[in-house]
Amino acid sequence: MAMSDTQVGTQLDINEIQKFLPHRYPFLMIDKVVEMERFKRIVAIKCVTINEGFFQGHFPGKPVMPGVLILESMAQAGGLLLLQEIPDREKKLLYLASMNDVKFRRPVVPGDQLRIEVNVLAWKGDLCKIEAKAFVDGNLATEAKMMCVMADREEPASA
Repeated sequence: MAMSDTQVGTQLDINEIQKFLPHRYPFLMIDKVVEMERFKRIVAIKCVTINEGFFQGHFPGKPVMPGVLILESMAQAGGLLLLQEIPDREKKLLYLASMNDVKFRRPVVPGDQLRIEVNVLAWKGDLCKIEAKAFVDGNLATEAKMMCVMADREEPASA
């Protein structure tokens, strides 16, 4: 897929997402990208279904998506945006270094579709600060500011 300088309106399906993110089932927390602007912004979708393994225990009879997994989906969307700009991305990983101003505004339940909007606030060297918000039906569900750090991915030891 050829990418323009701005990429506004760029959409990525799950196969394209997996070319950039190292996450896989059951920990890949975004399903598609609906908008992207290089170095600046990404909008991703996470479809929440009762088939998610975590709903079995969180909570029986009252399924609620764990807040940390909503935050993880936000971080993955930000990571996807950033990793596209790294030439040797297959040798790198992005780690969360900090989270600030985290607020959970409403529960996320099976049947919801999270619209995750991430804006880059600052990016210098191996550090990046992002602002992320997750919406359900236009209503803010979760918000946070996150700091990410890039690190080298260690090669697996050969047997």
